[in-house]
Amino acid sequence: MEEELKCPVCGSFFREPLILPCSHNVCLPCARTIVVQTPESEHLPHAGRPMMLMGADYDYPDHLDKMSLYSETDSGYGSYTPSLKSPNGVRVLPPAPAPSLSCSSGASSSRALHGPLCSSSSITCPQCHRSASLDERGLRGFQRNRLLETIVQRYQQERGLTPGAEAATEAACGGANARCQLCDSNPAEAAVMCEQCDVLYCSSCQKKCHPTRGPFAKHRLVPAAQITQPGPNAPRPSAALVAPHTARKFPTCADHELENYSMYCLNCRTPVCYQCLQEGKHGKHEMKALGIMWKQHKAQLSQALSGVSDKAKEAKEFLVQLKNILQQIQENGLEYEACLVAQCDALVDALNRQKAKLLTKVTKEREHKFKVVWDQINHCTLKLRQSTGLMEYCLEVIKENDPSGFLQISDALIKRVQGSQEQWVKGALEPKVSPEFDLTLDSEPLLQAIHQLDFIQMKLPPVPLLQLEKCCTRNNSVTLAWRMPPFTHNPVDGYILELDDGDGGPFREVYLGKETLCTIDGLHFNSTYNARVKAFNATGLGPYSKTVVLQTSDVAFFTFDSNAAHRDIVLSNENMTATCSSYDDRVVLGTAAFSKGIHYWEIQVDRYDNHPDPAFGVARINVVKDMMLGKDDKAWAMYVDNNRSWFMHCNSHTNRAEGGVCKGTTVGILLDLVKRILIFHINGKQQGPIAFENIEGVFMPAVSLNRNVQVTLHTGLEVPMIYRQTKPKN
Repeated sequence: MEEELKCPVCGSFFREPLILPCSHNVCLPCARTIVVQTPESEHLPHAGRPMMLMGADYDYPDHLDKMSLYSETDSGYGSYTPSLKSPNGVRVLPPAPAPSLSCSSGASSSRALHGPLCSSSSITCPQCHRSASLDERGLRGFQRNRLLETIVQRYQQERGLTPGAEAATEAACGGANARCQLCDSNPAEAAVMCEQCDVLYCSSCQKKCHPTRGPFAKHRLVPAAQITQPGPNAPRPSAALVAPHTARKFPTCADHELENYSMYCLNCRTPVCYQCLQEGKHGKHEMKALGIMWKQHKAQLSQALSGVSDKAKEAKEFLVQLKNILQQIQENGLEYEACLVAQCDALVDALNRQKAKLLTKVTKEREHKFKVVWDQINHCTLKLRQSTGLMEYCLEVIKENDPSGFLQISDALIKRVQGSQEQWVKGALEPKVSPEFDLTLDSEPLLQAIHQLDFIQMKLPPVPLLQLEKCCTRNNSVTLAWRMPPFTHNPVDGYILELDDGDGGPFREVYLGKETLCTIDGLHFNSTYNARVKAFNATGLGPYSKTVVLQTSDVAFFTFDSNAAHRDIVLSNENMTATCSSYDDRVVLGTAAFSKGIHYWEIQVDRYDNHPDPAFGVARINVVKDMMLGKDDKAWAMYVDNNRSWFMHCNSHTNRAEGGVCKGTTVGILLDLVKRILIFHINGKQQGPIAFENIEGVFMPAVSLNRNVQVTLHTGLEVPMIYRQTKPKN
């Protein structure tokens, strides 16, 4: 956090820090060294307005950008041509030139302290290089960062960097009488001190340089008798030490010295007092209570800090990971060196000449990996250190109970914290190199090829081995498993699984990923599929594995699907039995999907009171589930009562047939996707003619029923013999 508490100009801890319009801070003594005076003819268009960047018209950053652009092209001081360099590495402008002879000595002294009378002054931020004009108050027009000053003092006291309060008081009380700070020679005894200018005046200099009219009318003059002046070599004590009776308990408004801050202006983003509202400067601006905005900005800063805290935690874990990689690189490098020496020794004298070259390549690879990882460690450590320092500083800011002081810097801190979180871009916490050495020695060539012996970089991955004991089929789904051969050093980035169409057609890709287990659903029943797999890495695609042959089930085993049923449907008996809690018709689908082959299943009526009309058939996955099956264009069904049945599709009723259902009746559904027809049976006999013809696509078993009906599903059935021996009724 110490870096957050140091001035960017002098490199020392902040002394009387001022908040510039760009939200950066600078010491008051340093600010005096980087103030630049501009001739009257080069004034900015709005230079005559008091603190144009701090008033109600201030709109950062747009207004500031426009002002900076103008200053860089027209005024001359915004170009920020440096000639000095601070101890902290920040270049600063030289001190302002001496006042011209045309101004009186009193005016010159006043200009040096409060701003020029015959020329305008500006200050350029040493960090972001944005310029701001000073009004008649000079540097005192900038707000003082009391919160930062308090944190600096506490930080120094906790680490013993400054003398204690008793030593400071003793030094303050041991000096000579207070003397005027503006007398040219033989300074007279000071009569008053201006609290805003922080300058001691004798009676003569006060009348000449600090009249009680004009811009100085609101300044507060304190009798010198109440101020204890330190000696020439003693440090100047704070107001809290030398004049406790003059210290304020709460900060007062910079424009109205007797008023405390009570509101926060949302337009100007600054605390204001009651008199600021009365005078009209902020009269039409949106205001909020100071305490509310204090808590709100504290909450925003805390929330932003949590994100940086998480990134810092990840960074620490990442550093541990990088150090482990270093150890693995070392171990793997030694292992590769040992293997290389063993292989080269086996080739006797012919390999000795090549061995040194190969060892050099391994060493270079290891050094390269070491360098890349160390660079990552140093870079990540620097970012972590910066984020940690910012976190500690922000936590100290949050501890403070000064709402106005907090709100002066909270916006800038929130932006900094959010920016700190954004610096951890995607991939920043991922190793750039792996601990593995992508070097494989090819020792197969004949002896005459020894002189061409070299490493094979990033060799293609080997052939995957299918684990037949884990490959299986269930209904129209197949599951395949594979693994890489043992002692494989070549990297593998992923696998590609390919399957044919079940009819001996071309292979197609069905899976791409890093897993070594894959299940493919929605295949054809009673079909034979060929499957194969290959690996790939950055070099390219490896060879295919052996082909495995998988046979899907001849008949379908399925249940009612709880995920594809209306919410009023109640399933039991391991999802084989369905009932309904509503008097209205509700639809439930099966778990199987058919697009090829011949399929037959039966539904037994367990309960029926002769009033409802249950419907049986097939449907698409997106069928409407809150009305009878067949009323929309997504279902093909037969609905039946205790005497008759009808076929229905798109709410069209056709082919009424005699014969109904009762308790214990079995309804059979035969879906022949070879002939593309649908046939219904009741108690083993075909009910009416072929119900539907020329149907194609993907179909799912379906039933609609209400609370007066209960049915049980029977699957895995062979096609009825009568259908295979005879032609269906037309």
